[in-house]
Amino acid sequence: MSEDRPVDVATLRRFSPLDGMKKDNLQALSRKVVISEISANRLLFKQGDTEKRTIWLLSGMVELREDEQTIAMIRGGSPEARSPLTPKLPRSCSARAVDPIEYISIDSELLDMMITWDQTGTYEVAELQAQLSGNDSDDWMTALLQTKAFHRIPPANIQAIFMRMQRNSYRTGEVVIQQGAEGDYFYAVVSGKCAVTRETPLNREGIRLAELGVGDTFGEEALISEAKRNATVTMLTDGVLMRLNKQDFRELMNEPLQQWVEYPQARELIAKGARWLDVRLPSEFQNLSIPGALNIPLYFIRLKVGTLDRSVPYVVYCDTGRRSSAGAFILLERGINAYVLRGGLSSAEAELRRPD
Repeated sequence: MSEDRPVDVATLRRFSPLDGMKKDNLQALSRKVVISEISANRLLFKQGDTEKRTIWLLSGMVELREDEQTIAMIRGGSPEARSPLTPKLPRSCSARAVDPIEYISIDSELLDMMITWDQTGTYEVAELQAQLSGNDSDDWMTALLQTKAFHRIPPANIQAIFMRMQRNSYRTGEVVIQQGAEGDYFYAVVSGKCAVTRETPLNREGIRLAELGVGDTFGEEALISEAKRNATVTMLTDGVLMRLNKQDFRELMNEPLQQWVEYPQARELIAKGARWLDVRLPSEFQNLSIPGALNIPLYFIRLKVGTLDRSVPYVVYCDTGRRSSAGAFILLERGINAYVLRGGLSSAEAELRRPD
């Protein structure tokens, strides 16, 4: 198998619906797409696959088979190849390379987000880059657009978010936010790297919770929960951050994302396979908790998010809903479906304390 190769705008314009996108937006999308190859007789995808990828055939021939029957032969460059191969999920058939083929593949949710942006946004990506004053704008902007959180935010809000963000440069070792300070901004990394640390009574130097790079975000917990900063973020290298003030963040990002549920609705979700996630401190969890709940304190969410099962939704709770809404936002940003228990643990407390 050959190395993947970059793709140009002219090539993308050969395919539907990419041929309807504005040039600058298609240019931004092209930076996230490559041309891939597979050899003859290999499967491109299997019948029943649910991976959210949109695939177009560039060259060679593909056989589409439903069960044991051939239903189509598609050759690159043909009118049939202008459309994606079996885009509906789960895939109704398998695709086998008859001879060596070239193809392009795009994350389906990113594609939908970019097309929506293209058709509804007043500003094109290039115009936003110019107004945000930087040649590195596209990487972090496209990285944010690829996050699951942005797929839930209305396009008009996304446009406003990018336009209201402020650009700030930082030096290596500079503290961006300090543990214990008031929350004022939400941040996105444009360039450079940051370290997230939390000071404890036993570790004054701070426990390393995460390392952040281009496209990563931080600072949302204090803005959502109206609490003090629960960690310190320090620049590991020189870098540039974009920041969004508290009011804009709450109106444009947090409110559209949150999925609140009452306790009876939460119980129904759990019965269908969702899991309880308690984001309070271990001491609080030990005192009173919902049976079967997983306990990950809010300040550890970033560190432990990789241990969560992405195939199931989580109902996040704390005492009041403040910490849990912040925890749910972080999960949604990282592609994990999350709901917030309205009223927190108090909404379920009567049932939890009911005698057996």
